Amino acid sequence: MNKNKLYWLFQIVGWSLYFGNEIFAYAVVYTFENQLLFQAFANIILTIFLTHTFRYIVKRYNWITLPFPQLAIRILLGVFIMTDLMVALNLPLDAKYTGNLIKENPILAIEYFINLSKPVMVWVLIYIFYHYSEEKRQREIEQLKLRTSIKETEAKVLKAQMNPHFMFNALNSIRALVYEDPSKAQQGITQLSNILRSSLIADRRTTISLKEELRTVEDYLALEKVRYEERLQSKWDVDDNTLGIQVPPMMLQTLVENAIKHGVQKAIGWGFIEINTSIAEDKLYIKIRNTGQLHSTDSDSESGGFGLKNTAQRLDILYGADASFKIYQEDNLTVCAEIVIPTGNVDVKNNNLSLDSSTIRAAS
Repeated sequence: MNKNKLYWLFQIVGWSLYFGNEIFAYAVVYTFENQLLFQAFANIILTIFLTHTFRYIVKRYNWITLPFPQLAIRILLGVFIMTDLMVALNLPLDAKYTGNLIKENPILAIEYFINLSKPVMVWVLIYIFYHYSEEKRQREIEQLKLRTSIKETEAKVLKAQMNPHFMFNALNSIRALVYEDPSKAQQGITQLSNILRSSLIADRRTTISLKEELRTVEDYLALEKVRYEERLQSKWDVDDNTLGIQVPPMMLQTLVENAIKHGVQKAIGWGFIEINTSIAEDKLYIKIRNTGQLHSTDSDSESGGFGLKNTAQRLDILYGADASFKIYQEDNLTVCAEIVIPTGNVDVKNNNLSLDSSTIRAAS
């Protein structure tokens, strides 16, 4: 039953029960007459009309949003007017039963007013409380929708900021090969094309499977391998059960890029990158270990910069407190970035799929 039907049911049944009880009380004192049925019917019609009109005014002029003093004044005025109209109807109808008493003691008219105002006041308070609760619930829903919309927009902005940053570094890797080794440059362009295709798909999705993300990372490392040659060593330790879990697109690539720029690039001789994934206590753990020294800084151009801030913000927007990201110095020569993501959002199509060893392999 919808709210409108429920409202009319309570109106009709509620006022019918109230005035039915009044008929019973009069019948006990004065004996039952058909006129009592007419009085009850007239009162039911009048009170339904008055309270429904009051409801219309409250909704039409949005009284619920008014400050409490202004709302209270309007409620009291409404109850006073509705009770006056009910008294105006009932005094003539009840003249046969109470007319002489009121003539002898006019002060009883005030008691008459008070008795009729009680059910009206109860109805008004119940309706105002219900309407206020509904209004508050609706505002909370709207605020939740707004916050969700803002978070989605922020996520899209962060992802849009990341892609040009990645493109700049990838093109630099290919540019270094154009004159030195054209065939490898062609291979690099193919790999970049694969990454761009993944990026275009990722732009339309909030998350992708870890398997897809790791393929993008592999293509990126292949590009960087051409650039750094033997200076870049990589190792993969991927749990097959993690491949179907959803992760933010291009997130791992950003961290790998950060690891190369601030670790391998600055390493003396050679450096390494190790990617490890595992599941524990319904959480996906991703670790990216690399050669390097972690330096705390607020600059976007240093190791605490763009890529790390981007990752932390995106995880917070998508998962809130259920996800975490930290980067720390594991030992004198190794930096470790660790991501923890809830495993509740699993892509069934990719679950239990493993990456071919020929697809992901050490670049040593």
